Amino acid sequence: MLHHFPFYLSLILLIIILIIVADRIRVAYPILLVLGGLGLSFIPSVPDIEIDPELIFIIFLPPLLSEAAWSISWKELWKWRRIITSFAFLIVFLTAFVVALVANSYIPGFSLALGFLLGGIVSPPDAVSAGAIMKFVHVPSRYQSIIEGESLLNDASSLIVFRFALIAVGTGQFIWHDAILSFGWMVFGGIGIGLAVAYGFFKAHRLLPTDVNMDIVLTLVAPYMMYIAAETVHSSGVMAVVSGGLFLAQRKHLFLNSSGRIKGFSVWESLCFVLNGLVFMIIGLALPTITKGLGNVSVNEAIGYGVLITVVLMVSRILSAYGAVVTTLIARNFITVAEKRNPGYKAPLVIGWAGMRGVVSLAAALSIPETLENGAPFPQRNLILFITFIVILLTLLLQGLTLPILIKKINLLRDNEVLPGESHYQDMYRRLTNQSLDYLHANYEEQITRQPILKKIVEKWEEEGKEFDNIRLDQECKLVYVDMINHQREWLREWNKDHEVDEGIVRRHLYRLDLEEEKLKYR
Repeated sequence: MLHHFPFYLSLILLIIILIIVADRIRVAYPILLVLGGLGLSFIPSVPDIEIDPELIFIIFLPPLLSEAAWSISWKELWKWRRIITSFAFLIVFLTAFVVALVANSYIPGFSLALGFLLGGIVSPPDAVSAGAIMKFVHVPSRYQSIIEGESLLNDASSLIVFRFALIAVGTGQFIWHDAILSFGWMVFGGIGIGLAVAYGFFKAHRLLPTDVNMDIVLTLVAPYMMYIAAETVHSSGVMAVVSGGLFLAQRKHLFLNSSGRIKGFSVWESLCFVLNGLVFMIIGLALPTITKGLGNVSVNEAIGYGVLITVVLMVSRILSAYGAVVTTLIARNFITVAEKRNPGYKAPLVIGWAGMRGVVSLAAALSIPETLENGAPFPQRNLILFITFIVILLTLLLQGLTLPILIKKINLLRDNEVLPGESHYQDMYRRLTNQSLDYLHANYEEQITRQPILKKIVEKWEEEGKEFDNIRLDQECKLVYVDMINHQREWLREWNKDHEVDEGIVRRHLYRLDLEEEKLKYR
């Protein structure tokens, strides 16, 4: 390990360089990182990367999923809950079934059980890949919420297929009622455990005399505790981290002060930057190890099988996206749906095309045991690994590279973004300023009259609607100003309950208020 330490340091520097290049040439950075890792793998002096799937799951998944859960809008998740759950569960099962049939029919030596095993591995789009791509391409917020929400929740459905396919391969049996009970425990048990652990950390933040650094460390430890607690009892660690992360994210203003939120944001952003880079680089570096184990199957044949499964996945997802739209159009005649207008052909095409696979699929494939319980080699293990690698590579390259072009070609943004983001932000700022002035006049009229600085702030806001910076405030002014900031936060959170309000804009204003409160400490 010590011998390879300089190599890993160099890897991080290479990741930074490749991401700089990706920003310059306007390409989503996961694509360049995978290609960079792939190129490195052909250099003789580069050590072979042996990936421990348990290490990948425990080191990378909890923080990356937690960061995604903190970033995603719970309001949007709930609004689009029907289509998100259908993609995260029903469509994963359907995709795994189609992959199983195709693999059984066209790949020599693949039984139906092995086909389901492969389907469980490659059917779910990856939360890490989707999040990284979605941060680069400009997708309307509703579709971004659907894609990211689906990719956060599909782990439980894919793992149940994977686990029971493993049993079927080893024993030749598949017990339906056990699968249903196991699925329920993975989903609901994972959610319950995640919420319980998150509540414990929430109380710890509130009751213990922690400072900013301690609070940030606790936020880093929390997702690991959620994941380990759930996996220990054979529930879904991903569901635990997602549910616990959402719980804490909705309450961050109750247990983190402005310093904790600002500094925590920076720490998490830097940590996930490194972890994301390593994840995609590792995918590319893993090729030599995977290729060596193909045995009697030629590389060309294995690539052909990988391309076949990739095409099946892409077509299945696009058809499923249009099927979901048809179902929604029918269902709106009987129940209230989030999308009342006809989404047309554009939105399903984008959602269907945004099905990138990633390191979770690779780690799941690597977790296949090398031998069965009777000591015999696990059938087609190395071919499954290689097919999984090809699927990840092709979906990242083909779909990741063409998704921005597709969005631009079909004018998805023009049809769906009614109000530009910056205009929306300024509109909300004017509303917030007017509301704050009303609050100050109603509660601090005497202080405004007595304090020249407060009077100047009010006059400045009334004239220009902007903050009054670069002034010195005495203690009374600070207390009034902090109370006004807290009142603004409450108003923003209340206004955010309106389903038509863009939560992303609300979060920008809340972050700005945190910065304003921090400025007071140095005036």
